[in-house]
Amino acid sequence: MKKRILISGAAGAIGFETLKKLLLHLDKYEIRVLAKKTFKHKRLLDKYRNKTELIYGDIRDKNCCDTISKGVDFVIHLAAVIPPKADFNTGLTKEVNVDGTKNLINSLEINSPNAFFLYTSSISVYGDRLANPWIKVGDKLLPSKNDYYGQTKIEAESIVQRTKLNWSIFRLTAIMHPKQEIDPLMFHMPLETKMEICTTDNTATALIKAIENPEKLNGKIFNLGGGEKCRVTYEDFLNNCLKLSGLGENAFPKKAFALNNFHCGYYEDTNSLNDILNFQTHTINDYYQQFGKESAGIKKLMASIFKPIIVSYFLYNSKRLNSKYYKKNHPA
Repeated sequence: MKKRILISGAAGAIGFETLKKLLLHLDKYEIRVLAKKTFKHKRLLDKYRNKTELIYGDIRDKNCCDTISKGVDFVIHLAAVIPPKADFNTGLTKEVNVDGTKNLINSLEINSPNAFFLYTSSISVYGDRLANPWIKVGDKLLPSKNDYYGQTKIEAESIVQRTKLNWSIFRLTAIMHPKQEIDPLMFHMPLETKMEICTTDNTATALIKAIENPEKLNGKIFNLGGGEKCRVTYEDFLNNCLKLSGLGENAFPKKAFALNNFHCGYYEDTNSLNDILNFQTHTINDYYQQFGKESAGIKKLMASIFKPIIVSYFLYNSKRLNSKYYKKNHPA
């Protein structure tokens, strides 16, 4: 008999990659998809309507959770409000990340009590690790100042650990997609930050392999990273990506970046989950190659031509994407 898999947040970068991989195994799985009903999400997901049970709804709605939780064998819970929006709209963030998780678990306990609940948390729960970048499960959870997203992840983890369901928690590292765009958080991370990235492809592989290994994961928390071959400093990572994008190395002045109060680091126990699921196949150079392909051609040429405008925009003009650190040092 096929297992029914529920993916919440299927329109996000990780969720969509996971969905695409699951669709290769329709002989084993029935796929139920939950996503917020937006034009963007419908354009992305409607094409799979004949292969999945596609449900547009809101995890904050208890009736929606009651509907999607019936007859489920395995849940991959990805739905969340993420930064920077998470820190701009803290009310919504709590409603989705904490209350929504609680709603879904409550419904599953009633409608699918034998389901396995896989929750994706975040490396942000460990907070600023500049002084000690080696991170392991069991370390104190202490989000950075004003990191409301990290706080909600800790609250949601607590809810998961109290459930009657079988469960596991994966604390995701910095997950990178080859189509990654310039991010509002770019300036929030100190350049000397240590990073162990993981690609969306490898992350999705881990989530899918978890479906067949619940007994090895049950009741446990794991750090999910790309492995030692995906370790890099943020400065080197950023410069490589900027160079590949056409903007060039050191496109932004160092004084535009924060000096502390972010997160990320190296996972000291990175092998713990990989020993079970064997998903760490990409290296940092593989990611650069993929990113370079996505940035090649006209996109790279245009970035090179309009570099001064692009740099100025991100440093000064955008209300949400600008560098507050640079503006602090260069008041108008």
